[in-house]
This record gives sequence, structure tokens and C-alpha cells, in this order.
Amino acid sequence: MFTELNVFKLAHAMASHAGTRQALVSQNTANADTPGYHAKDIKPFTEVFSEGANPGAMRASRAQHLNGAGTAQDGSMKWATTTSEAGSDPNDNSVSLEEEMLKGVEVKRQHDRALAIYKSSMNVLRASIRDR
Repeated sequence: MFTELNVFKLAHAMASHAGTRQALVSQNTANADTPGYHAKDIKPFTEVFSEGANPGAMRASRAQHLNGAGTAQDGSMKWATTTSEAGSDPNDNSVSLEEEMLKGVEVKRQHDRALAIYKSSMNVLRASIRDR
């Protein structure tokens, strides 16, 4: 039968990505007034997933991508962090609170979407077991 259910890996990767991005949004917000601090972010999940993924088959394009190949010591995924240099103010800080709030909303939607995918997949599995 099924040895691997990629939809659960996808939901896990999406939720992990959302958690990591939310942590960076929180860090940026906390350092909004820190001189010399530059905003950090990671690529949106859709960009990470679409980089070389052909329909129906997921593949790791780097060691830290999906499939659990690149997990940290605590079991969480590692994602490539980028630093923004654009829009620096006079104290060399590139954090825009407005942008961080918009990113926070986007991250919440992504996390909710990951949970919806997981719940829907679980419902399909439960229905298939009941019908046997």
C-alpha cells in the first residue's frame, strides 16, 4: 500500500516554515529600534517549493529542504535566512514595522493552511479505514 504519504510531509514542512518565519518576524519587531539591526526573513514557502519541484513529486534541492534531510538537532527544519539591507534609516536599521505586521498575517494564514491540509488528509484516511 502506501509507504510514504507526501501530503503529511508537505503539511509538516509548511508548518515548520511558518514557525521559523514567525520567529524571525518577532525578532525583527523586537529589534525595530536597535541601531545597526537589519531585518531577517526567509523565502516564502511557495518559492521554496516551486524551485525545481515537478508536479506530484517532491525533491530536496538542498540539504535543508523538505523530506527531513536537513533537520536541526531539535528535530525542526532549517531554512536559509536572508538579511535585508534596503530601506535603512539614519541609525542603520532596516526594520519596517508595517512590513513585519503584514508578514505576521501572511505567516498565520500559512500556518492555518498547513493545519487545514493535515486535518483534511487525516479525514480522508479515517474515511478510507471506515469503508474497508
